Amino acid sequence: MTAELRDILEAHVSKGQVPGAVGLVARGDRIEVRTAGSVDAEGTAPMARDSIFRIASLTKPITAAAVMLLVEDGRIALDDPVDRWLPELASPKVLRTPSAPLDDVVPATGPITVLDLQTFRAGYGFPSDFSLPGVAPLFSELKQGPEPKGVPAPDEWMATLARIPLLHQPGEAWLYNTCSDILGVLVARVTGRPLPEFLAERIFEPLAMVDTGFAVPPAKLDRFTSYYRIDPDGGTQLVDAPDGQWSGVPPFPSGAGGLVSTVDDWFAFARMLLADGDGLLSPASVRQMTTDQLTPAQRAASALFIEGQGWGFGGSVDVETVDPWNVPGRYGWVGGTGTTAHLTPSTGTVSIMLSQLEMTGPTPPALMRDFWRYAAGA
Repeated sequence: MTAELRDILEAHVSKGQVPGAVGLVARGDRIEVRTAGSVDAEGTAPMARDSIFRIASLTKPITAAAVMLLVEDGRIALDDPVDRWLPELASPKVLRTPSAPLDDVVPATGPITVLDLQTFRAGYGFPSDFSLPGVAPLFSELKQGPEPKGVPAPDEWMATLARIPLLHQPGEAWLYNTCSDILGVLVARVTGRPLPEFLAERIFEPLAMVDTGFAVPPAKLDRFTSYYRIDPDGGTQLVDAPDGQWSGVPPFPSGAGGLVSTVDDWFAFARMLLADGDGLLSPASVRQMTTDQLTPAQRAASALFIEGQGWGFGGSVDVETVDPWNVPGRYGWVGGTGTTAHLTPSTGTVSIMLSQLEMTGPTPPALMRDFWRYAAGA
């Protein structure tokens, strides 16, 4: 069995599909970790268990957990309107229809709540149709994407967000990504502290997630992988080097996708969730995070991203056995930088695979699917 995981990773590396990868599969107390390839396309160092990756959207479950800490602290409630802390969202405008031009708007029929943000139903974010007029400002104005140093500081970002109309009325539809960035600002506003500081004190330090943060310090750059995308000729193109975008904490610490981490650090977070919060979160908070919150119609409309599965807080929740790796209750997500992490409460399984090649779209690549199949024992 141990050779199989290495074989899966090495098969994709040898085809030139990814420079390297680290995989972790834990079944109860049995933990298997395998590496393949190199930290960069030049092969300057072999991939290692403690290699550091830009984990992209694997940040989202951590941000959701931070919000639940504030709920447990009594600082906020899930049904609270967020305009108390985010006054920029006090009177949002909503496109008359999702396909309407940006100036064809109506008032919101109700406030945006913390729960709307946690479930990605606040009205902001990516729909399955990227050609809609309301989507363009998310890229051009909010700079949603993998270049953290190009995003303005939170107050300026929120002021920009306030000028962009919602695609849907609050609570109506699931839309991807933007809500986690808003939640990151919410955490900072509620606590009066920068998001990196709060996450470090309340999540990373208690869980000994020693390599997780919004930047890689100079002493750890030798463990930081390079990041690539597929170029038009089919080769790999460098997007970010170790001394690039993550060499310092950015103006906007992205709660949607800004963290770097390792397999063992994210494993510590997953173990906490599997252990009903393990004293960090309450069992009730973990249940809310890992329970599907969507209606069947909302799941169907979001199939491009979640492939018929559900969504909890910060991650997907399997509700149907569509593929061999889908187990009802399996919770986790994927990152656009080539990362994936899931935990399955019913079996006690954790599966984490980190690579450094950008996904070409919302559909997970073959490496992820082969890894999931292996982790499921299929």
